[in-house]
Amino acid sequence: LLFFPSALHTGVPSASHRVTNSYVQGTLDIPLLTKTTGQCLDETVERFPDRDALVFCRDGVRKTFAQFKEEVDQAAAGLLALGLKKGDRLGMWGPNKYEWVLMQFATAQAGIILVSVNPAYQARELEFVIRKVGCKALVFPTQFKTQKYYDILKQSCPELEKSSPGGIKSKRLPDLSIVITVDSKLPGTFHMDEVMQAGDSSHVKQLRAVQKSLSCNEPINIQFTSGTMGNPKGATLSHRNIVNNANLIGLRLGITEQEYRVGLPAPLYHCLASVGGCMVMALHGSSCIFSAPSFEGKATLEAVSREK
Repeated sequence: LLFFPSALHTGVPSASHRVTNSYVQGTLDIPLLTKTTGQCLDETVERFPDRDALVFCRDGVRKTFAQFKEEVDQAAAGLLALGLKKGDRLGMWGPNKYEWVLMQFATAQAGIILVSVNPAYQARELEFVIRKVGCKALVFPTQFKTQKYYDILKQSCPELEKSSPGGIKSKRLPDLSIVITVDSKLPGTFHMDEVMQAGDSSHVKQLRAVQKSLSCNEPINIQFTSGTMGNPKGATLSHRNIVNNANLIGLRLGITEQEYRVGLPAPLYHCLASVGGCMVMALHGSSCIFSAPSFEGKATLEAVSREK
């Protein structure tokens, strides 16, 4: 047995070099970014204002980077106007729709933590995740396929139907006070159009102050595991986590200044679409093409042909 002491390496710092930071970084070929999601989007808007950012084929929605940025700021100011504040949790529950991505970036701009909720959840599962992370707000469409979201929520929050918008007081969901629907106006809810119009100049000023205070190390998103081995676990991700994940994905894909269009049939509640698609879009300037609210093979191929 040969023993070479000089060949040993340990990760334990010497007593004279104690680690005082949560991040210990070795030698890197690609330096890690220290930007927030909002800063990434702002820079990309400056580079490609008129390029398609998002296309939702089924809903006929097409937004350039400049249009998307304007609506993100408008939605963020609206969320603040409803009484949400930095650190609050907002659940996004539903299939692939423009409003999903809008809320993803609006919450990030306002320092609100987005909770990605599986669109197939039933009442028990929904109640578990809302209680687990203390969602103050929940956003969803009225229905998708057999999922009647409003009715499912009422099973855990029967007070919803008789509540005023923003004034929900639920026994089983004590943190939930705000429910927003993206299509139909229903009892106890705000409609998304109301949110978009709620912010005034004071809320825009508040938004700018929040953005200046944001750190890339602050939480931006909670994603839940599948729950196949018990109850789902919520994984908390920071701006730094998501931005660097997206940066490395974009570099690996070879995205350059030229227009790069990406078909995304994957669900937005999963990181493949929300990070590998939408955050890559915001950082690298690619265009995200959503063929349908959920995966449909024919619609995906049609979108590939039409939007190539």
